[in-house]
Amino acid sequence: MSAPPKIVTGSSLAPRGQLYRAAIVGAGSLKGKEVAEMLSERNFPAADIRLLDDDESIGQLEATGDEMNFIQSLRTEQFTQVDFTFFAADAQSTLGSWKRARDAGSAIIDLSGALEKEAGAQVRSLWIERERGKMWQPELQPVPCVVPHPAAVALALLLLRARKAGAIRSAVATVFEPASEQGQKGMDELHQQTVNLLSFQNLPKEVFDVQVAFNMVARYGQKSQLSLDSLEARVRRQYQELAGADAPQPALMMLQPPVFHGNALSIFVEMEKPVNEAKLLEALGGDHVTLAATQDDDSQPSNVNTAGQPNILVSLKSDLSNPNGIWIWAAVDNLRVAAMTAVECAESMIATRPLGKIQ
Repeated sequence: MSAPPKIVTGSSLAPRGQLYRAAIVGAGSLKGKEVAEMLSERNFPAADIRLLDDDESIGQLEATGDEMNFIQSLRTEQFTQVDFTFFAADAQSTLGSWKRARDAGSAIIDLSGALEKEAGAQVRSLWIERERGKMWQPELQPVPCVVPHPAAVALALLLLRARKAGAIRSAVATVFEPASEQGQKGMDELHQQTVNLLSFQNLPKEVFDVQVAFNMVARYGQKSQLSLDSLEARVRRQYQELAGADAPQPALMMLQPPVFHGNALSIFVEMEKPVNEAKLLEALGGDHVTLAATQDDDSQPSNVNTAGQPNILVSLKSDLSNPNGIWIWAAVDNLRVAAMTAVECAESMIATRPLGKIQ
């Protein structure tokens, strides 16, 4: 196994063979840190990775692999000779800087969702592409690769596999959204609300504009810049693009629980014929899915059990009122799946970069 990629902040390095330069915009964010860790775990062929962020994180020391490095300011020259740029900050930051990276010749991988409507942008998950047997054709001038919401990936993979066990009449999915999808600010607000409630103090509401601690809501407050309806529309849209027009089209609802980390999904599937649970379990299993073999609390899908796991954890529960229906309970580490999807997209785009030298 090769050594983890070296994270450096300089802008002038000599060529190192068939290696590439990468940059992470939003390196101080939850997703940015996860991307840096995933690049190391997957031994991404990078000669160096530049850690970039806005004013809030400049100078912050980050550990990646065996290296300790400072996050640098986001400047145009930082994109010079960069092959891959991961945008892991918020949508506003991505929209303000991605064209500078593109114009410098970098391939763009967007984890913020900001570039989905840009001309030619592609929502990609290699998990789903492999499941559908879909071959991605690289382009000499690659368009932005948009990393889908982890719930869209999980929903697409599970429903595509479920239909192998029989025709699906209908599906209904409820997605529980963690605070970490709103970055560190969302995590901090949930934490501070929890602390303040226990000490009978006023609640901070700058992010959600509603109480989320010890509560579950279907919409945020009117002053919040976030919208569960918009998020729901994004997941539905990305699911359709990933799964294809012939895939089951589930009814979908997003809820905000008092959870810090990890997406959970409750999916009701009604088949055309009575459900064969053993056959359905066999269809759902495989790459990227771990089936709960028993009712043991240590193996059941949950936000806790999925933390740090690369797979979707899944269990089934029969519906006693409908022999054709069954419940799929699933959990997935949202940050890890997003980072893995981003790095896999970059790996697939290596064919579009110059070989034998750093750009």
